[in-house]
Amino acid sequence: MSIVYLGLGTNLGDKKQNLNRAVQQISLEVGRVLNVSSIYQSKPWGFDSENDFLNAVLVVQTELAPLDLLEKTQQIERKLGRLSKIKKGYSDRLIDIDILLYDNQVINLPQLIIPHKLLHKRDFVLMPLAELAPKLVHPVLEKTMKELSEQVVNTTTILKDDERKKESSD
Repeated sequence: MSIVYLGLGTNLGDKKQNLNRAVQQISLEVGRVLNVSSIYQSKPWGFDSENDFLNAVLVVQTELAPLDLLEKTQQIERKLGRLSKIKKGYSDRLIDIDILLYDNQVINLPQLIIPHKLLHKRDFVLMPLAELAPKLVHPVLEKTMKELSEQVVNTTTILKDDERKKESSD
């Protein structure tokens, strides 16, 4: 069994429901969800949009090998309404599932790079990672998630409980 960290993001539709459905599908098709971060709100990263994102990170125990995990997460994205990923650039999306870390492995394949190549630059990933596993060490950069989180400009905010209720009632 392997421990993986998955990043979730959504900025279209019922965003909280999109995250909940993704967590549910991951638990059914990928493995046991051991922990889920708080929900974070962030501005789009790498493209312009009026739609803010909701983001979360999951810790999952899985028997899937890395490439099988990639295939399964992409299937879940499509099942939840995600259109094909754009080759260049970013766009609005119903759901995005990124493999952030897979055990302590370093994988560099054309279709899969682990740790996620932009993990250390994205506060909307580092903040929930630091919440769940502050002492977890990035296998390439050899810094903890807490240290990496403190090194990026934080524009992401945690979604407060009362805001979650408001978000789900919209």
